[in-house]
Amino acid sequence: MRTPTFVVVGAGLSGARAAETIRSEGFNGRIVLVAGENAYPYIRPPLSKGLLSGTEARGSLDVHPAGWYAERDIEVKLGCRARALALDTHELTLPDRESLRYDKLLLATGASARPFPGPGADLTGVHVLRTVDESQALRTELERGDRRVVIVGAGWIGLEVASAARGYGNAVTVLGRETVPLNTVIGDQAGAVFAQLHRENGVDLRMETQVERLIGENGAVTGVVLAGGEVVPADVVVVGIGAVPNTELAVSAGLAVDNGIVVDSSFRSIDPDVYAVGDVASVFHPVLRQYLRIEHWDNAERAGSAAGRSMLDQAVSFDGIPYFYTDQFDLGMEYSGYGPLARDAEVVFRGDPASREFIAFWVKEGTVVAGMNVNVWDVNETVQRFIRSRVRVDTARLADERVALDQLLVGAAD
Repeated sequence: MRTPTFVVVGAGLSGARAAETIRSEGFNGRIVLVAGENAYPYIRPPLSKGLLSGTEARGSLDVHPAGWYAERDIEVKLGCRARALALDTHELTLPDRESLRYDKLLLATGASARPFPGPGADLTGVHVLRTVDESQALRTELERGDRRVVIVGAGWIGLEVASAARGYGNAVTVLGRETVPLNTVIGDQAGAVFAQLHRENGVDLRMETQVERLIGENGAVTGVVLAGGEVVPADVVVVGIGAVPNTELAVSAGLAVDNGIVVDSSFRSIDPDVYAVGDVASVFHPVLRQYLRIEHWDNAERAGSAAGRSMLDQAVSFDGIPYFYTDQFDLGMEYSGYGPLARDAEVVFRGDPASREFIAFWVKEGTVVAGMNVNVWDVNETVQRFIRSRVRVDTARLADERVALDQLLVGAAD
């Protein structure tokens, strides 16, 4: 009889956790992990943080040592980008035209950095940041110091790169389209904290700007042209304008795709033997009753394991609270919450935002839907308890640092 085969396409954190869980939960068949990059699974947050700034070594990023996979009889095909997926025959075509037959398949193909859409994107010195190779190449440029670095985009990646670049002694300009950095994620009030942080650390932060094109000489970038004609000189340009889910396989196979591969809360697609997870997946969230595509590492960690269990036909309904963190200059932050609900919620500050030591709560219809702790630690689990319990809160008491947070949670269901 043929050995049952589970194939995981994509060897990021979510794919690695899925393969690990499938094996640890007792599956004795064949597990194949198809890695598009020529690297074993690694975590991505340090790419714009510790690895880029030089405080973390490359080896610290690995999910497991290379030998771990062989010890558990998990096949890893490195540098192997799948070419086609045939749902009717349960076959995945690999670059060498090898046909890999599967019983169940998980698409964990992640996302790619969105390239600069205008002229000049192919000039030398223009960088995006999504892979370990891209991080190491950018670090080589930044660690020389005394360079003019222009960052297009004032989101998390752009601001973290700005922090690392200033740490190497570079002149840094950040160009953002919004009025305040991060305002689409955390709003104007909280975003202003990050704006002030960067300006105090010597970043030339320019908001409400429109970039028209990149210019260069002899094939190397020399500047960024803004609407109106102003040229911002640049030796290095970093484009941080978001990411695009890698849905090509799914689209060509005929799976449902809408800002990611559409799957239910158990990560199952419209094909009962094909699942999707991580940055590429638009997952139905049973609490919000809507589809979410989440690009944060914590989601990859927890959802990857849950997807593995679902492939084993265990009952799964993933309702994780999105979580992410950032490190910029002397500011550390954790955020947990439901972004769609937080957009029009009241922001309640516990502590002074100007001090950069505070907790912000997003309160909607009397309950906390998101929370962000800035340079205040060991409170994230409490923030998540507020969100999960849906306990009704008095915003005045929530803001009052003399009232213990646990006191406000008395009687709340976890």
